[in-house]
Amino acid sequence: MEKQIINTTNAPAPIGPYNQSVKAGNTLYVSGQIALDPASGELVKSGIVDETHQVMKNLQAILTAAGLGFQHVVKTTIFLTDMKTFPQVNEVYDSYFTSDFPARETVQVAGLPKGVDVEISVIAVGA
Repeated sequence: MEKQIINTTNAPAPIGPYNQSVKAGNTLYVSGQIALDPASGELVKSGIVDETHQVMKNLQAILTAAGLGFQHVVKTTIFLTDMKTFPQVNEVYDSYFTSDFPARETVQVAGLPKGVDVEISVIAVGA
C-alpha cells in the first residue's frame, strides 16, 4: 500500500521529524495538533477554550487539505495536562462534530510540547 504525505500551510508546520498527516489507502492519520496559530507561529495562550478551538481549527485545515472533514473522523485521541479542563475541552470538541461521533479516548499526561494544555490527534476515513 502506498502512503501519501499531506501537509498544508493552513496548519502549523511540524516541530519535529514527522508530517501533519499521512494517508494510507483511504485512511488519513493526522498527527497531534497543539494550539499553534499557523499564521503567526505563536501559541494561543488565552485559556483552554481558545486553545482547544485553535487545535480543532488546525485539525480541520489538515482534514480539508486531504479532501475530508470532521464527518470522516473515526477516532480521536485527546491529551490533557489537567483532567479538570475536560468539560471545557469536551464542549469545544462537540461543536465541531454534528452526529455519529468518533471513537475517542482522553488521557491526562504530565506534559505536552511547548507547554500546551491540550493536544488532539485524529484518524479519518474517506473515499
